[in-house]
Amino acid sequence: MRIGFRFRWIPFVVMLLLVALGMSLARWQERRFDEKTARAARLEAGNRQAPLQLSAQPLLAQDGAAIEYRRVRISGHFLPAWTVYLDNRPYRGQAGFHVLTPFQIDNSSMHVLVAQGWLPRNNQERTRIPDYATPSGTVTIEGVVRLHAGHVMELGQAAPLAPQAIVQNITIGQLAKASGLAFQPILVEQTAPVSSALPVRDWPAPDLGADKHRGYAFQWIALAAMAFLFFVLTGIRRANKQP
Repeated sequence: MRIGFRFRWIPFVVMLLLVALGMSLARWQERRFDEKTARAARLEAGNRQAPLQLSAQPLLAQDGAAIEYRRVRISGHFLPAWTVYLDNRPYRGQAGFHVLTPFQIDNSSMHVLVAQGWLPRNNQERTRIPDYATPSGTVTIEGVVRLHAGHVMELGQAAPLAPQAIVQNITIGQLAKASGLAFQPILVEQTAPVSSALPVRDWPAPDLGADKHRGYAFQWIALAAMAFLFFVLTGIRRANKQP
């Protein structure tokens, strides 16, 4: 039995567009999978390596990216006067803040922004910060390098950055400009010395989610395949309906 096929230009063009879109998005999801897989490998390698001693030598942006997820050790002292608090940072279902404090590296004017940990929010008085202790004098701390403090949705115009401010988001560049301090282009999530008091230093692992991109890629490939099959099947059906 001979199977006919009725070709039509408009369905053909639509099919080509859908196939091209599906394959393009599938390749993009595969690239995202590769990026996050490489990031997970860097995170695992960083955890295995000994802490890197962070010096006052200014880092370029690419230098900071190269040591992201590395454990580092820094000696110096905190500057609590310019501490800022990141709002809307929940921990185990409880609302709270991340405490960010400049840390001046020993024998230099260079600073590193250190995330000291998490504080719970006072539900009756939102702007009241719980009591916590920032070490004074020269100390040595350890932590994990991150490139930024994360970003949450922010409505409206942010207030000017000031000491002890409660903000939704912040960049190292913004803090450097407001404070007049020189900063390395990295953030350090402090992990040591360990303390049972506030702030809490139980930093969550980065949500890499590489596997989901493989699933998205399969869905886009399936869309491209369905568009092609629909074009073929409808062309055959139209041809067979003709007298």
